[in-house]
Amino acid sequence: MNGALEEYLERIAPGDSGAMRAAAERHAQLTKPAGSLGVLEELSVKVAGMTGTYAVPAPAVVAVFAADHGVHAQNVSPWPQEVTAAMLANFAGGGAAVNAFAKNNGVDVRVVDVGVATPVEQLDIVHAKVRPGTRDLSQTDALTDEEARKAIAVGFDLADQLVKDGYRCLLTGDMGIANTTASAALIATFTGATADAVTGRGTGIDDAALAHKTAVVRDALALHGVPATEPLKALQAYGGLEHAALAGYILGAAANRTPVILDGVIAGAAALVAQAFHPAVVDYCVAGHRSAEPGHAVALKQLGLQPLVDLDLRLGEGTGAVLAYPILTCAVRALAEMATFEDAGITS
Repeated sequence: MNGALEEYLERIAPGDSGAMRAAAERHAQLTKPAGSLGVLEELSVKVAGMTGTYAVPAPAVVAVFAADHGVHAQNVSPWPQEVTAAMLANFAGGGAAVNAFAKNNGVDVRVVDVGVATPVEQLDIVHAKVRPGTRDLSQTDALTDEEARKAIAVGFDLADQLVKDGYRCLLTGDMGIANTTASAALIATFTGATADAVTGRGTGIDDAALAHKTAVVRDALALHGVPATEPLKALQAYGGLEHAALAGYILGAAANRTPVILDGVIAGAAALVAQAFHPAVVDYCVAGHRSAEPGHAVALKQLGLQPLVDLDLRLGEGTGAVLAYPILTCAVRALAEMATFEDAGITS
């Protein structure tokens, strides 16, 4: 690696172990039985390691990265590719599920065109198109080295800008017809799982279509044969301009010591890419939810992340990450604001 990507990676350091120890010690003094807040205690300690403080990570923003996929030509999705652009207009107009959830939970939304095939210049979104969709991963490399690097830079630079703008928690979102196919290939690459274990129904396909989709993923893995130690080559092979941008965004959150809440299977695949670039990136990741897509559970196990929500969601957009954000803030607020036994005048 060279150039900007290498410079990004040099900025990433592991979470602050001293801050985590102090947070765990504080939890032992709060007015509750030890461990009674379960996963929330672990979560607040992890966030303390990310930020070095007990401050609630607010405000928050979800970045929805959108792109199209050449493998759509293999009939892996029943939806036309034009739906990606139509959904961008829906996001921009505030009419999608992620908009409703974000409004409810006080999260801002940024929509990013990193590779939509249909022109969307008229929309009030972040325009960062690297190319109009990827090539067909079942036939050739989806991206060139330069295109993959450019897409990573889109995500990393956006993370930098959002933190500069004052955001203290970054959430992932995505949109792209056929992107679960690319996700399955990436997850299989970094976990060693079979195509059958990681390929799901996406937007809702029948058994015959699932068998065909699985075969496309299996054949693509055999065609490219990328090792798990080569994240850039994996992005080139299987693409997903949104995957590359999300990987950069996750790396950017880590470089800025900022929590990043992952959404579903697309984010899980991107996080595996980011982890392969720099293992310490997982110190800054929170799994917002567990998607109904089978590959997501496989990805989360490899990442060592426990999802905060498990509601059989498979929409994407960032919905699961936005749902999880109040859980994260509650966890941190409990650590920061609960009284200790000494404060409450309770002695042994």
